[in-house]
Parts: sequence; structure tokens; C-alpha cells
Amino acid sequence: MTDASRRTLLTLAGAGLVAGAAAPINAKAKAKAAPKTFILVHGTWLGGWIWADVAERLRRDSHRVYTPTLTGVGERHHLISREIGLETHITDLTAIIDHEELSDIILIAHSFSGVAATGAADRRKNRIRHIAFFDALIPNAGRMSAVEKNPDGSETDYFAKRRTKFIDGYQMDYWAEYPAKMMIGDEYPRLQAKLRRRLTPHPVKTWTDNLVLENGGWDGLPRTCFRCMAQAFAPSSEKMWGPARGPGWKIVELATGRMGMMTDPDLVAEAFAKLS
Repeated sequence: MTDASRRTLLTLAGAGLVAGAAAPINAKAKAKAAPKTFILVHGTWLGGWIWADVAERLRRDSHRVYTPTLTGVGERHHLISREIGLETHITDLTAIIDHEELSDIILIAHSFSGVAATGAADRRKNRIRHIAFFDALIPNAGRMSAVEKNPDGSETDYFAKRRTKFIDGYQMDYWAEYPAKMMIGDEYPRLQAKLRRRLTPHPVKTWTDNLVLENGGWDGLPRTCFRCMAQAFAPSSEKMWGPARGPGWKIVELATGRMGMMTDPDLVAEAFAKLS
């Protein structure tokens, strides 16, 4: 993507490049908007640090923002073990809800944390106001884990080969599989360097465990799928966001890549603030 075309996309986004978007909220109306409560959940290999710029912008408008780091990654990588699984990450999220006594929450998941966030919404459904998936996997009846599996539920040959590159057999290493531009394009060398410094291995069991729902997951909740339309390298396939084609969903198209919270925090914060 050229600089000129990228500027065009961002300009359009600022003018409301969303599915069915209304006219931009004027400054006076925005000032009167009631504060909201957000929980922003990072994706695989990352940490709560990815949301720093978006959280800062939301807090300027008096919103309450939580950016937890899930067990075993980021600054909590020292806690990694073979036993950390999907339920661990679900509990990380429900613990915040319970201990901070939160309600009326806008819960936003990035990447494969869509599975854990759906689990948390399922367990604390009466506390969730809106659930959103930012370039994230939306679990559904056909896929209830981060990793695709064979029809009989067994591991695919593809994933078995990936396991040979895991640290100690259970820590997924981003750099053994993907280039930096899978997350952030080459036009952002400073941010790519930050990824190289801060990405950590990720516990594989959080990917391979199946999500077991007790209350229907995201079903019945107001829900939004954010599609990152400017992702040039390996954009997310319909296998990730496809369930949002169903009834009850709003799809919002943003002119940013999958790490838009780092590359375009103004755009992302504005989109999040419009959720209701």
C-alpha cells in the first residue's frame, strides 16, 4: 500500500468508514457522552501493553479502561507452565470483573483472545453490555478453539509439525512461524522493533483447549466485529470473522492493520467509544 493510498483510507475512516455508520458525533455531543467501562484483551504472544495508547485516549474522555495481561505472557511470562490453558485465561478475565466489581462492560478481544473473551462473557453474561472482536477469532459451533482441528477433534498434521518448533514442547514461539509484518507492516520499523523486544512465547494449551459454554457465549449480547481492512500481509480469513455475517452482528470496517491499536490509536479509540 502506498503512502497516498494509506492516507486516503485513513481520511475515509475518519469520515465514518463503517458499515451503516451515522454522521460523526459533534464535539458538544461527545462531551456529554456518559463514561463507559472497557476491558481490552490482547491477542497471542502479546500483553496489556499493546492497548496503552488507546487506553490513554479513552481515559481522556473519562472512560474506565482495563488492559489485563493474561497469565504466561508479557510481564506475566514468568508464570508460564504446561498447565496454563483456556480456562486460566477465562479466569484471568472473570477475576477482574469480580474483584473490580464491574458491570455494564464493553469487552473487546483481539486476535485469538476472542475465544477466552467469549468464555468470560459466557460466565459473566449479566455484567456485559457489549462484546466486540477486533480482527479476532469469533468462536462458533464449528470451531470452539483457537487452533483448527480434524473433524474428529484430533490435532492436524499441520499443527503437529508446528509443535516441533515450540520451546520445551509447549511454548509457542511467534518468531519461529511468522515475520514481523504479520502483525505490523514494514512501514512501521519502530513498532516492529518494539514487537521484537516485547513479544513472549505463549502457552499452547490456551489454543488447543476447547471452549465449553454454559450460557451461550456471545449469543444474545450486542456484538460487533471490527475488520482491519488495511492489513496487507496475510489478512484474517473468513474462518476468523465469518460468524459475524449472521444475525445480530454489526460489522465495522476500519482502515488499519491488525495492530491498529498501536499504529492508529486515534482511529481505534474513536471506534471503540462509539460502541453502546
